[in-house]
Amino acid sequence: TPLKRKTPLSTMVGAVPGAIPPVLGWTAARGELGPGALALFSILFFWQLPHFMAIGWMYRDDYARAGFPMIPVLDRTGGRTARHTVGWSLALLLASFLPTIFGVAGPFYLAAAVVLGFVFLCFCIGLARTRTAPAARLVLLSSVVYLPSLLVLMLLDRAAP
Repeated sequence: TPLKRKTPLSTMVGAVPGAIPPVLGWTAARGELGPGALALFSILFFWQLPHFMAIGWMYRDDYARAGFPMIPVLDRTGGRTARHTVGWSLALLLASFLPTIFGVAGPFYLAAAVVLGFVFLCFCIGLARTRTAPAARLVLLSSVVYLPSLLVLMLLDRAAP
């Protein structure tokens, strides 16, 4: 998107269209834009932010050379990146409660979502503490395990429509 070269907020703005496909799928399958769609949107939106903060931290020099003013590029010490990574992962943990709150998923999903979210948060805290590329890689890898695991758990412990 054109914002990638203009503002460090491009990651947050880009997370909106990144979270829309599950909403479209939900709406197509259910025939309504309901609370479940909001839950999926929230999870996908918040998941993208620590995921891309980790990528941005690992490749900040490349992004700087390309002229992308991402938060990790502008934040040479890593403090702002650390706050964003941990903060967004906390928001993700809370968003993962929504499927159960909205009656889309059951208690097994919720218990597993808490465990997955806490583990992911621990990796994000590790990045915040060390601010190293290996810690960022662990956040990235854990994020790509976290999301499909959470969605499969939601499917396995879904509430009756």
